[in-house]
Amino acid sequence: MKTNNFLVSVLFVLLLAPALTWAAGAEVKLDKAPINLEDGVSLQRGARLFVNYCLNCHSASYMRYNRLTDLGLSEEDIEKYLIFTGAKVGSTMTVAMDKNEAKQWFGAAPPDLTVIARSRGPDWLYTYLRTFYRDDSRAIGWNNLTFPQVGMPHVLWELQGVQVLKEEEIESHGEKHVVKKLVLAEPGKLSKNEYDAAVADLVNYLTYMGEPARLTRVQIGIVVLLFLAVLFVLAYLLKKEFWKDVH
Repeated sequence: MKTNNFLVSVLFVLLLAPALTWAAGAEVKLDKAPINLEDGVSLQRGARLFVNYCLNCHSASYMRYNRLTDLGLSEEDIEKYLIFTGAKVGSTMTVAMDKNEAKQWFGAAPPDLTVIARSRGPDWLYTYLRTFYRDDSRAIGWNNLTFPQVGMPHVLWELQGVQVLKEEEIESHGEKHVVKKLVLAEPGKLSKNEYDAAVADLVNYLTYMGEPARLTRVQIGIVVLLFLAVLFVLAYLLKKEFWKDVH
């Protein structure tokens, strides 16, 4: 009897887990990331942002520089515009920062970003990179609405500018609610639309980097399905021919 009760409890927890996960992530509404892996120019701009702003701390140890030739770049372009550390074109995108030192500086070692888009999702990344705000109570001076108490500073602040968090109390259906919103206190080098477009390019590249062969895989999959569809028709006609005299 105890075993049955234990199994029922385990099944209940497993069924309840997705609901709890959904509830935990429901506080921040994620914006839809405009992902387009067929836009080579966007991917090139995203790769440039990645090596200039992300690769200083975050590695992409499962991605090689020469894979960027798939985006329409030559190896000469990669060496000239995207490699600043003396690495070879065939090298992986690693950083020289020591993990132990990074943990002391930021509280945790910056994660590898090769498959971050597959882990977090493009929508989460797109929202996260646009919801940093100034928080003088923290050692790094920044906080994030999507990822509260994050250890990462806002490396793109010169492009976006400085946002501050404002809280407003509103009343709805007789109940008071506190609404948090971000207000631009100091403009950056880019306008809001330009910054959103830049973040979209960066997230587009991060999505591509998580599975560089995705477009090829999809194209091959479509061809295979079409081939199987034609083969099915031929097999069906052949079957009818073999069994036409069988009653």
